[in-house]
Amino acid sequence: MRAFIASSIGVTCAAALVLPLAAPAGAAPDTPAHSAAMGPAPAEASEPAPLSGSTQSLALTSLPAASARATGQPIAVAAGQGLTERDVRAFSMVGVVWDDVSAELHGTAQVRTRATGTHRWSGWQDLETHNAEHSADPGTAERDSGAARGSTAPLWVGDSDGVEVRVNPEAPDARGGSAPSVPLPGGLRLELVDPGKDPRQVPATGVAGADRTAGITALPALSRLATDAAAGYVPGAAPLIGPRPRIITRQGWGADEKLRERAFTYTKSVKAAFIHHSATGNNYACSQAPAVLRGIYRYHVRSSGWRDIGYNFAVDKCGNIYEGRAGGVTKAVMGAHTLGFNTNTMGIAVLGTFSDANPPAAAVNAVAKLTAWKLGLYGANPKGRVTLVSGGSNKYKEGKKVELNVISGHRDGFATECPGARLYKKLGTARTSSARLQGR
Repeated sequence: MRAFIASSIGVTCAAALVLPLAAPAGAAPDTPAHSAAMGPAPAEASEPAPLSGSTQSLALTSLPAASARATGQPIAVAAGQGLTERDVRAFSMVGVVWDDVSAELHGTAQVRTRATGTHRWSGWQDLETHNAEHSADPGTAERDSGAARGSTAPLWVGDSDGVEVRVNPEAPDARGGSAPSVPLPGGLRLELVDPGKDPRQVPATGVAGADRTAGITALPALSRLATDAAAGYVPGAAPLIGPRPRIITRQGWGADEKLRERAFTYTKSVKAAFIHHSATGNNYACSQAPAVLRGIYRYHVRSSGWRDIGYNFAVDKCGNIYEGRAGGVTKAVMGAHTLGFNTNTMGIAVLGTFSDANPPAAAVNAVAKLTAWKLGLYGANPKGRVTLVSGGSNKYKEGKKVELNVISGHRDGFATECPGARLYKKLGTARTSSARLQGR
């Protein structure tokens, strides 16, 4: 299967199909995410605010300890942490991080924000405390780099210049009667992300390489015949594959290539797709989706300490498809999306939160189109089953062989709510549509 991908480099349209992004000329100039190995974090740190975006990192402080009653007896509750209302530099995305990438936040994290230039404060909004479920696999260089940190999901709040946060441990009665609450992880910090300017408003810089992407902001949709030709298939001998959908490239959504690591990591195949929701909320316009992606990218790299954005692809609620982690849209790029199952799979995040809200039909259709094409490149049947080997998760121990749907939800490989109950219910529709697009 790898042979046809390699052979496509020499055919017409191959550069537009393969597009493995080249490494940037130099490493990122600013400091990587703080880790316990690097010593105590400063009380407050921030980067300058260039056109490409910035991150403000604020250390949380202790809140007064409370008392809870269970079975009629007073029980100590571990102190929470937070920040009171304060003015900050403009930001649009917020999350909470902590030092130990393996530590869980057993409790709640909530924020409220003030719209820029106004006195309007939002209500309290929950951050999804999902640390372990989205991450690089145990034992990988990305996971064990020393820069990786525990983190909540980031939340898109729109243009804001004021913030308040409170993080509280799980109440004792939620842990079974008189059991004490679990202390919060160490090194809690609030991350305020400015995703930077829309790339259409600033001069394009491009990235040099053997397969150049400078100036290519989107790969156009191709017919089935054009898809076969671009992939180098011999007429009549092509496997079942859906036509390539339009894909907005990293340059198209304004990825700053200086942020990520230079190297790429590949696996042998793409046997399955895990579907996620980004848990960043639904309060974005589709015109803002590139900014949401830039925010997630910066949060994953600068705040969580990953090598690049975790997802291989993203889909917005209008059905636009975006290239995620760099390395080539046709290639088996290893992501950091489904702990224990990042090998030989791809992760697709639908931008939004779909626990209680229905995903738009356009987004579900886009998932079907993308999987019909990408899984088809590797001979996978979207309605089929596949056996994967777990790298270790809270649902399957390391080394266990697990039979899963070729198009699975995140919760199939990890005990989590992701991709949200409403989106998960639509995966059957996506499988059927994807298979039909492949001609099955």
